[in-house]
Amino acid sequence: MFIINAFKKCLTYFRTTIKYTFLVIISIFLIITAVAVFYKPTYAVSVNGEVVGYTENKSQLQARINDYMEGNAEEDVAFAQIDSVPEYTLCLLKKDITANDDEIYDKVTETGTKYYKYYAITDDKKEKVYVETFEEAEKVIAELKKKKSKNQKDVGIVEKYDTELKKFTSVEKCVSKLYEAPPKTTTTYVASNTSYTQSVNSGNVTGSSSRKVNLGVALIRPISGIITTRFGSRGYGHRGLDVAAPSGTPIKAAAAGTITTAGWNNSYGYMLIVSHGNGVQTVYAHCSQLIATNGQSVAQGQVIGKVGSTGNSTGPHLHFEIRVNGVLQDPQNYIY
Repeated sequence: MFIINAFKKCLTYFRTTIKYTFLVIISIFLIITAVAVFYKPTYAVSVNGEVVGYTENKSQLQARINDYMEGNAEEDVAFAQIDSVPEYTLCLLKKDITANDDEIYDKVTETGTKYYKYYAITDDKKEKVYVETFEEAEKVIAELKKKKSKNQKDVGIVEKYDTELKKFTSVEKCVSKLYEAPPKTTTTYVASNTSYTQSVNSGNVTGSSSRKVNLGVALIRPISGIITTRFGSRGYGHRGLDVAAPSGTPIKAAAAGTITTAGWNNSYGYMLIVSHGNGVQTVYAHCSQLIATNGQSVAQGQVIGKVGSTGNSTGPHLHFEIRVNGVLQDPQNYIY
């Protein structure tokens, strides 16, 4: 009899549980149906902690903002820097409220700083005239050499980044303005190679190698951005690779290692050197902020600093070098 009563109680409890479980499922279904009818999943977009609007496609909106920062939204703009990166929070929004991607885009970019890329032609390291492209600058130098201009050894090309474009001068007017008649002499004059400089660094690359060597370690890109000056570019001994990016962009360690230098280094500005073993080092220069400290061990991909324009630099970018036993290597043999 005891067993029968216990069985009846269990059966009653089971039936009650099933009934309440069914009611809960029905309730959840009704709630989900009501939400689906009256609400839609969307993203609230915040700038500096303030909600500025809503978007249904955050990837599309962010891609549009990225195009603006990379200079793809406007002709002649090399890149742009924005004060604050938008943040996205998933939420439910009433279906009668529409997304306002255009207003959000305008809000994010209205305080942006645009950087224009152009070239200054120098005479004795002083900027004289400005042209839009490197090809135009090369033509000016070639014409001055062809005419055996007296100052042909002193003219050079400087890659510039500025928030305002200079007034450009045609190739013909540049040549006319820079040309100096050669002295009347019978001595044979041999012109040196025209220098091409980028305002971040100066001097020739010594102890460099364009041949790819085995580093014994796989590298990743420290930042994403636009390459503005390549290793040893165009006769100018550029020691590394310059990658333009907005100021404050996080810089990641290209590989695991130990910070052997962290501080100010003259034309390099705030600089970090990471040693990866076997004589392999990577260099990160012109930082606005150093996050890693001297002697610290860092993992690959760990943020060690932020992009800036310290030292001898005319715009925010990362100057990146690879050294193997002190010999400079072309970073594009390994990344980018």
